[in-house]
Amino acid sequence: MSRSQQQIDFYFSFISLWSYIGSLPFQDLVREYDLDVTYKPIDLYQVFSATGGKPPKERPVARQAYRAVEMGRWQKIRGIPLTREPKFYPAQPSVGHRMLLAAQSEDQNVHRFVHLALKAVWADELNIEDPETLVALASAAGLDGPALLLQSAAPELAMRERALTDEALSRNVFGAPFYFFKGEPFWGQDRLDLLERAVQMDKLDGVKAST
Repeated sequence: MSRSQQQIDFYFSFISLWSYIGSLPFQDLVREYDLDVTYKPIDLYQVFSATGGKPPKERPVARQAYRAVEMGRWQKIRGIPLTREPKFYPAQPSVGHRMLLAAQSEDQNVHRFVHLALKAVWADELNIEDPETLVALASAAGLDGPALLLQSAAPELAMRERALTDEALSRNVFGAPFYFFKGEPFWGQDRLDLLERAVQMDKLDGVKAST
């Protein structure tokens, strides 16, 4: 990260529907403002359990029905492919999360890998528990998929993954996507406009301070 770059902490999971729906607009925002993103994959079900939330299929019928309506709305707004009932959902994303952490620790560009992994679940009917699928996704993103899969078995990455979930809970994260900018939380892909406004205001304050 350059000294002039603004930094975002992004808590999410490869199995998060709303992280997928907001993925491309978030990456557009990152490019537009030259933001530095620290991707922080978390155990979403542990977060739900600790904060009073429930996995989608355990929620009341009325909430599940409204979620389906919102999925349709946002699919049209974002203009993205979206499968309402993914073949491989829920899935255990831990290996993919650790591959991401391995790549990120080496300062590799992981933006496309994150998007492809989210899209794999919610549009492409792929199983992100399958190592071959993860290798293919990482490789398609320009990363060394086989090497990252080998690295994912390192105990320190498992510890890092668990620590990120604990960190998220300590910051009152209760779902995904959750973005932090200058310590301020923004929950949900429908808050990206507010996140962008915060980034704009911070840039403006920086310009004022330098004149």
